[in-house]
Amino acid sequence: MTDQVLRGECKIPGGKFVTVDLVVDGDMIVWAAVAGDFFLDPDEALAVIEGALVGLPAGATVSEVSAAIDARLADAAEEFGYPATLVGFNPWSVGVAVRRALGREPGGEVPFEVLRPGPLPIRTNVALDEVLCYELMAGNRGATLRFWEWPEEERAVVIGSFQSVANEVDPAGVDRHGVTVVRRISGGGAMFMEGPNCITFSLVVPQEMVEGMSFEASYWFLNSWLVSALEQVGVQAELSGLNDISTPHGKIAGSAQKRFVGGAVLHHVTMAYGIDDSKMHEVLRIGKARLRPKGAPSAVKRVDPLRSQTGLPRLEIIDQLDRYFRTEFRSTDSELWPAELAQAEALVESKFATDEWQNRVP
Repeated sequence: MTDQVLRGECKIPGGKFVTVDLVVDGDMIVWAAVAGDFFLDPDEALAVIEGALVGLPAGATVSEVSAAIDARLADAAEEFGYPATLVGFNPWSVGVAVRRALGREPGGEVPFEVLRPGPLPIRTNVALDEVLCYELMAGNRGATLRFWEWPEEERAVVIGSFQSVANEVDPAGVDRHGVTVVRRISGGGAMFMEGPNCITFSLVVPQEMVEGMSFEASYWFLNSWLVSALEQVGVQAELSGLNDISTPHGKIAGSAQKRFVGGAVLHHVTMAYGIDDSKMHEVLRIGKARLRPKGAPSAVKRVDPLRSQTGLPRLEIIDQLDRYFRTEFRSTDSELWPAELAQAEALVESKFATDEWQNRVP
């Protein structure tokens, strides 16, 4: 047995700070102490949480740690006379801290392929999200991080899967500025995207990477590395709401997800690098009267671009995000296969460029 105390930490979105100290003997946790600025009632529940960690294998996953804590707290409710109340943290956050104490970043065991295929039409980029998810589920490709690029002259509005085109897009502005409108497969709000003015990437991961996490927790987990990466380029960022990343100057990024029955999770992020504000408001109907009763409206949020906060060229920021990601996750360079690109182009013709898909929520 070693007396070495291992420490892991976790800060959950909108919550508090959790630390876990552990001692491991062989492959088993034999001692644990949990602390933080959270709230817990009754006080005795802290010992129950710590007791749930003792005896767990050192290789326990976040979901296994969380389940062990849930089970112990459920058993203790009769003794307490009421269920324990956890405020500002949860069993999942304790599990993350445990994994970090053991030197295993949650999800860090999943190998990633990093794709930077260069400029592609915006509809092809959207279609590739679906193609790469199905490729992962078929076992043809592993988890991927893919940075989007498209021709600088192509402007786009990418709307959420459940949004109304009529409510989100101003046809006159679209025609005036030659904007391509496309519906993506994930939910969330509309994004006005110009090649030089935003940074977009997609993560395609296996379901087990976020197993046991709530939707909120999975957003936090898949966005948390980005917050740390932005700190490296001088941006004081934090997670806000379910799917946004904000700074003291305003929102800087939004993310969206889709989970596939076959076991893939799509998570993508668009960050504002620079914004032509007048053009954006001509193209989008954000804040304007709704024309249709259907569709989820985009929220009105002040957006502050990365360019003003960093002073760095857009591609340099992307390079730094790429480098930071590789410090958190095992990653190798890869490229799109011709068959994948052909699938995406076929999907554009059969789905993403069709009126049926575009106007499925009119």
